[in-house]
Amino acid sequence: MSSRKMTVAIGVAVVAVAVTGVGLAQAGTGASGETLVTARKLSPQDRAAALQVGQSEAVAAAKALGLGAQEKLVVKDVVVDSDGSRHVRYDRTYAGLPVVGGDLIVHRAPGGAIRTTQKAVEAKVTVPSTTPKVSGSQAAASAAAGFAAGKASPELVVYAVDGNPTLAYRSTVEGTDAAGHYTKSAVVTDAQTGAVITSYELIHDVVGTGKGQHSGTVSLDTTQSGSSYSMTDPVRGNTKIYDSHGASENSPSQGATLFTDADNTWGSGTSSDRATAGVDANYGLAKTWDFYKNTFGRSGIRGDGVGASAYVHVGSNLLNAYWQDNCFCMVFGDGSSQNNYTPLTALDVDGHELTHGVTSATAGLQYQGESGGLNEATSDIFGTTVEFYANNASDPGDYYIGEKIGWNVGNAGGLRRMDDPTLDGQSKGCWYSGVGSLDVHLSSGVGNHFFYLLSEGSGAKTIGGRAHNGVTCNSSTVAGIGRDKAIAIYYRALTTYMGSTTNYSQARTATLNAAKDLYGASSVEYWQTSVAWAAVSVGTAVPSPTTSPTGGPTSSPSASPTASPTVSPTAGPGGNLIANPGFESGVTGWTQSAQDITNSTQQAAHGGSWYAWMNGVGSANTETVSQSVTIPATASGTLTFWLKVTTAESGSTVYDTLKVQAGNTTLATYSNANASAGYVQKSVNLAAYRGQTITLKFLGTEDAYLQTTFLVDDVSLT
Repeated sequence: MSSRKMTVAIGVAVVAVAVTGVGLAQAGTGASGETLVTARKLSPQDRAAALQVGQSEAVAAAKALGLGAQEKLVVKDVVVDSDGSRHVRYDRTYAGLPVVGGDLIVHRAPGGAIRTTQKAVEAKVTVPSTTPKVSGSQAAASAAAGFAAGKASPELVVYAVDGNPTLAYRSTVEGTDAAGHYTKSAVVTDAQTGAVITSYELIHDVVGTGKGQHSGTVSLDTTQSGSSYSMTDPVRGNTKIYDSHGASENSPSQGATLFTDADNTWGSGTSSDRATAGVDANYGLAKTWDFYKNTFGRSGIRGDGVGASAYVHVGSNLLNAYWQDNCFCMVFGDGSSQNNYTPLTALDVDGHELTHGVTSATAGLQYQGESGGLNEATSDIFGTTVEFYANNASDPGDYYIGEKIGWNVGNAGGLRRMDDPTLDGQSKGCWYSGVGSLDVHLSSGVGNHFFYLLSEGSGAKTIGGRAHNGVTCNSSTVAGIGRDKAIAIYYRALTTYMGSTTNYSQARTATLNAAKDLYGASSVEYWQTSVAWAAVSVGTAVPSPTTSPTGGPTSSPSASPTASPTVSPTAGPGGNLIANPGFESGVTGWTQSAQDITNSTQQAAHGGSWYAWMNGVGSANTETVSQSVTIPATASGTLTFWLKVTTAESGSTVYDTLKVQAGNTTLATYSNANASAGYVQKSVNLAAYRGQTITLKFLGTEDAYLQTTFLVDDVSLT
């Protein structure tokens, strides 16, 4: 079971036991008997406790790593695995100064012992002196010299990204570019000579045009106060959407007002209604939050349950949308005459920009060189996956980037393409030694291309109503493992193995490590990960699993923890139409949004040892367990299952619910008011769906207060 369903006491000693695996889910095994590892889905409280443990270990870790007396570790992030292993990410200081490129990851065994470490830079961090010869004001003036109306805020650091630790000023420079638009950059200058070492953008942006309301008619979670409603999302960390009323790009909050409404009906679908842009921004932020939460258990961009803010109607003639770390916010322009002044609030743009926040909170990929291209690719990859996750008929999932904002670059059909990045006439789809010298939006094509091939394979196909053609750089044929498995591998690589200076070769290693953890080193998934990288000229393919005489793999990819079966499951025993009805084969036949299907001894199954454990977090939470099933015309259409409900709520008021659905149609609802001492058999009539294939879904929803746990077992459909 995931530690998100366990109350972790405050206090280092107690927490240390909780995060090392006592009473929690054990790792699974692959077809060859290998131990498979997945990340636990930590609640914000559990994550904070695990971070506390990581910080308590910092001094001993620094000593074990042989760091100098002036070097200190500051915990940044942590991943806790199903087997109790931990991956603790640290930033480093030297004599109290931040070390840029000093980040490292300590990989700990279940008992707490250090297994391995990864450093962004292997060089010893030391400088002859921490006293600069150049003043901060001189460094700021030098850094701002290349910007119109530029102003710079210098910070003394040790810059070690290039492997040559140097006392330096990292100046954050704000100004305007040649087109008159706001820009924000980091300029690093040598603190002894004043020479510029490097510079890179701090605003991670997608430039394009919009087409009005992109998301169609959608549901929004808002907050009521008296007779008025505000665009504050209480389900997602109080995410707020503001109208900036044309405020400047460098100060989008100045004069901004929170969107409010009297009847909780927002926008008209046209840009003449100012709330229309707010609807798209609200929807995009919500879907991105839900994707990360329901797929990986990540609660918000930083994993701390705190929502971001979005500012729409920013600036004048602004053809841009971007994420800013310093305000933890999204900024959206209204476009210009080039796109009929429509806001830039498309779904994959939202997912792209918010992912920059996730990357900043985890790997911290430097926005320059190959790591910068990888940073942009990461945002494209997750922005695209959010689009698929949303399953919005107005914006179907595809591998075109920014296709809804109406700017066709070259022959891409959008800003960029993942199946063949070269179609925009600028991006590179194959790695070569000079790719790191390109603009990061162009070098990102290598990472985008890899992810497409890993997900979909090579060759022509139609996805989301759009033509795709997965070309390769070595004329190879790539089978692909499916998007669900590919994104699981990539997320684990990002959060567990990548660091600030990771390049494409190191990203290959990171994803192979992730594939090995999730599916095993002898799995098809591990092999195909290497095949996809080789297809974009990064490394070579590892030896394939046992092959048939024709050279193809003899085994299918192993079951994904969350992926849907590609074909309808066969009927279970005794005429039961449900595959794996008692969950005794784990996730086989089922799709789960979280680590719900379990054999944890913390709860009892109705029969056997496996069951579905949904919710029980005590905070806003939605989880699903589902299965595609064909109901013959001759079937009775009777669904039965055993349900146990335990709750900390009181009374008969409904707060937390479990819905039984056919597709998106709710057939029955149970709640905290149905709490019982043991399992109770429930029956639902599905006769109306005879002769059809449906997605049978158990949908558990918990509000922000007090936990309710729904246990489901022994499902039957006849």
